[in-house]
Amino acid sequence: MADEKNHANETRDEHGVRIPTVIAEDVHIVYRVHGGTASKGSATAALSRILKRGESPGVRRVHAVRGVSFTAYRGEAIGLIGTNGSGKSTLLRAIAGLLPTESGRVYTDGQPSLLGVNAALMSDLTGERNVILGGLAMGMSREEIRERYQDIVDFSGINEKGDFITLPMRTYSSGMAARLRFSIAAAKNHDVLMIDEALATGDRRFQIRSEARIRELRKEAGTVFLVSHSAKSIRDTCNRVLWLEKGELLMDGPTDEVLKAYEKEAGK
Repeated sequence: MADEKNHANETRDEHGVRIPTVIAEDVHIVYRVHGGTASKGSATAALSRILKRGESPGVRRVHAVRGVSFTAYRGEAIGLIGTNGSGKSTLLRAIAGLLPTESGRVYTDGQPSLLGVNAALMSDLTGERNVILGGLAMGMSREEIRERYQDIVDFSGINEKGDFITLPMRTYSSGMAARLRFSIAAAKNHDVLMIDEALATGDRRFQIRSEARIRELRKEAGTVFLVSHSAKSIRDTCNRVLWLEKGELLMDGPTDEVLKAYEKEAGK
């Protein structure tokens, strides 16, 4: 019964086989942090290091993701949990193609879309203009944007306390900006949608709307990844959880099973 519940929303092909959307194979991601001595020396010496593929003694290597492997399937909503600095957001950025892997491979079916609360917005433009630009950036036509525009604004709740959608984004609180960003991204069906902490913003009413929309995206054959520190959001939204610590995948399984192990380890 548990397995049936976990796979209830997954899309299968004509042979009844689950359809993979993301495959990570032994993924390692390394950041290189340049210290104060990294810029010293002549331009010739710097060029020599580049040609030799060497690194300055002032460069510190941070191994953020260590040998992570998993396969995600259509119709899944997958939560990523772990303490701060465990590699969750880094892994999503690699899946989105924004970070190169040091070794290992990431394969995706379709175009992954990363939605993060720190994603850039054009603060001098109005919310209205950002809705249009955001929709175009996701590949929506102008006609599609016009058709969905009011739904996006209503979903975000931006105008509940005034006509904020016509004001520059710099006048918004961080929560308002995050809600509008989520609303824009959720207006389109995605092959792979990755959400980094967006549900932590806003009141409970908006969180409920967001969780319901994620369930709809799952039914429409997409795959959703959700990074959140809220166990309730993970439980209400996801059927599977990846638990990362210090860049390593400690556990991958059904939501309740993984969350119970994580909460036991954290003493909650």
